[in-house]
Amino acid sequence: MTTILTSSPPMLELVNLWKLYRGIPSIQNVHFTLAAGEVVGYLGPNGAGKSTTVKIITGVLQPSEGRVLFDGRNIREDMASFRAQLGYVPEEAHVYAYLSGLEYLQLVGRLRGMPEALIESKANQLLKILSLASWRHSPISVYSKGMKQRVLIAAALMHDPRLLIFDEPLSGLDVVSARLFKDLLQALAAEGKAILYISHVLEVVEQVCSRVIVIGKGRILADAPLSELTQLMQLSSLEGVFAQLVEQEDTAVLARKLVEVMQVTHV
Repeated sequence: MTTILTSSPPMLELVNLWKLYRGIPSIQNVHFTLAAGEVVGYLGPNGAGKSTTVKIITGVLQPSEGRVLFDGRNIREDMASFRAQLGYVPEEAHVYAYLSGLEYLQLVGRLRGMPEALIESKANQLLKILSLASWRHSPISVYSKGMKQRVLIAAALMHDPRLLIFDEPLSGLDVVSARLFKDLLQALAAEGKAILYISHVLEVVEQVCSRVIVIGKGRILADAPLSELTQLMQLSSLEGVFAQLVEQEDTAVLARKLVEVMQVTHV
């Protein structure tokens, strides 16, 4: 595995994480750091261990071995303080669908202990910027997938967290919203936020991430700046690097096989 060390001290550090299910490892010896101002892409195919890693970072799962450190301190020592510094947009928009967008942000703000006046101000401003002002009193159940995703993004920003985790955040977003989100990542990084961006959309990662971590079969296969990773593998695009690192089959060959099976008329 190739590892590139960052010059800034890490805000987040994963130390030799393992997670076993009935003795079978989901992730093995996962170790990486994330510093203030970094936007790091975390890539891997389905089942590679990305979701397990995120669930451990967010405190949903406990690791079988290893630690997650935030500012050098084990997050398990004070999970409430850690979560107060964390903004998280999950892959699936699991929200209270009977609440309106405004009510959901109000709930998030209150859970974060924010003053009521600040909650009202920030919630309404965020909804307006994300083109949801006219829908703020409508139940989330009538929102499109992209609208729900924008509410989740607003919720993650409400309390001005230092660490942000975005898990497939562009899912359901239209072109304008996706462009806004890409610009948002750069603005957040400029403010010193540490950002972990989980995705399998390689083109987006190439556009917004300064560093890429690739995981496959539960192990970290590479951790390097994007430019050094592509140079290392002597390939012109991250897509080629990704395919080589996770030992994917030739997709063109797989596509041809699918067509051949489709065309079978008798056995």
